[in-house]
This record gives sequence, C-alpha cells and structure tokens, in this order.
Amino acid sequence: MNYHYILFDADDTLFDYPLAESQALSRTLASEGIDCTDEVMEAYQAINGQLWREFEQGAIALASLRTERFARLIARLELSVRSDAEQISERYLRQLGEGVYLLEGAYNLCRDLVESGVRLAIITNGIKEVQMNRIGKSPLADMFDAIIVSEDTGYQKPHPGIFDYAFAKLGLTDKSRALIVGDSLTSDMKGGIDYGIDTCWYNPHHRPNTLGLQPTYEIRSLEEVKGLIGGSGESR
Repeated sequence: MNYHYILFDADDTLFDYPLAESQALSRTLASEGIDCTDEVMEAYQAINGQLWREFEQGAIALASLRTERFARLIARLELSVRSDAEQISERYLRQLGEGVYLLEGAYNLCRDLVESGVRLAIITNGIKEVQMNRIGKSPLADMFDAIIVSEDTGYQKPHPGIFDYAFAKLGLTDKSRALIVGDSLTSDMKGGIDYGIDTCWYNPHHRPNTLGLQPTYEIRSLEEVKGLIGGSGESR
C-alpha cells in the first residue's frame, strides 16, 4: 500500500511518556515534601489510567481530569500537602511539558519518511499545552504538517469527529492513502478501524489483544513502519 499520510499518536508511540511522567511527578511531589515512592507512582498511574479511559468514553471533561487525578491521589494515600489539587496539577503540567524524550527509532523513522516524501501528522488526546511544548522542543518539531490535539477538535480518539477534523485540516479525501500508527487499541486502533482507515498497532511489549479488534498491521519496533509504506508518498 502506498500511504501518502502517516497519522502518528504521540505518547508511547513517538515519545517516552512513562519517563516524562515519572520525572514530572517526582519533581512536583518533591515541591510538596513528598517522596515519589513506588506506591505513590503505582497509585497515580492507576488513577490516571482510569481517568483517561473515562475521557476516551466521554465520561469526564479534560479540564476535570487534570485536577481530579491529584485530588484522588491525595485522598487515596492521605497525603499531607501544602497546595490544593489544582495548584499541584498546574505545577505537574509545567514539568511534564519539559519532558522531551523520544522513543528509540522515532527520530530516524520520521526523518526517513519525510525524506521519502511521506507526509506526517500527529493526532493526540493529550493536553494541548503539554503536547505542543514537548513536540515543539523535540527534534521532530518541523517534521509534521499538523499537530491535531483533541482539545482543538471537540472530540477525542476514538470518536470519528477528530478524524474528520484531521482529514479536513490536512486536505485528505482518500482514506486508503492514510495510516494511523499508535500504541492504544482503545483510541488509536478502534478510532482508525471505525473511521475506515488502515491501522498499525505499535506493540513493543507484546500486550495481548483482548478487545477483538483487528488492526491492519501489528509491529514491535518503529523501524517496521517503513516496510509498510510500499513506495514513496506525495512530494512535499
């Protein structure tokens, strides 16, 4: 298949989100005099993961998610903090926006795709201020035709509205020429499948597919994406 556009997810696909998250949380809690122990990190990740799943389902607004995860963390672990959850959230987001860590192979892949004429975009559910800061400070900053953030569209993956927005912004009309690459079955793969575009599940940790979804491709390393292109894309 000759894909003209690759729509990349950002976190855990091109960017090392767990590393950025752990450093941001550690620094934020340190400012409250709290050590980010394994117990604290595990509790935060469980709470945060649940809230993001609720966000994908439209059960919570992004503005509420930002603060609610810290309110729940403080309550669950009975943490003694000087600041309220909103203040802690804002401090955390500033730290998270500084976490520019690419996954292995991400830069080389994007560079090679661009040089071969394939056009790239990012489509993410992440918080806009964080994503724009991290992407803008990364070596990938100038490689994308567009960075599509759910906050700007009014929809989040897997809702087809975010894909409608992306296709309109990129001037895409032929769904057969687009491929979405991402690590999430529930947002990236389900969204792409429901929208009728080809999907590539980036699954480096061999996670089981328990949802019954059938991505077009499944890969273990980002390098494998180049083998799916089948020739050069449109001229840039």
